[in-house]
Amino acid sequence: MADVNSLSFSIRRGTEKDVDVILGLIKGLAEYEKLSHEVTATPQKLRETLFGPRPGAEVVIGYSGVEPAGFALFFQNYSTFLGQGGLYLEDLFVKSAWRNRGLGRQFLCYLAGIAVERNYGRMEWSVLDWNESAIGFYQKLGARTMDDWKLCRLTGEALQTLATNNDL
Repeated sequence: MADVNSLSFSIRRGTEKDVDVILGLIKGLAEYEKLSHEVTATPQKLRETLFGPRPGAEVVIGYSGVEPAGFALFFQNYSTFLGQGGLYLEDLFVKSAWRNRGLGRQFLCYLAGIAVERNYGRMEWSVLDWNESAIGFYQKLGARTMDDWKLCRLTGEALQTLATNNDL
């Protein structure tokens, strides 16, 4: 392995040819977050949902030379208050060997550039409350945590029940 202290990174948009790399990075993120048991993504699902006729998100991959070092997955959201689109960063992951080397910052700068280019009004993401190093990093960049907001999520059976039973 190369000396990580002297590495430079490149970031490029993911393509359908990168599905296996993307899935490997997703599994790396899940392992880091202690959520490996929740990964149900497959190469076919990623091919359909990221590169099919109606892509649900976009992916950029960070490389150290030819080796994938991390990824960011994002999609457009919308702010009714601003009356314009926004960029929602669903996942940002840098492999442990390349952390604290500037790749995370490069990802965020790259995505901020996309948001500005597309005339989005904001860029948002969530961070796990136990990830204090990430929270500190984001705050140094000027991000503020939205402590007065709670993320709500419906999945699995609860989602199916609500979709089919509006008598609740």
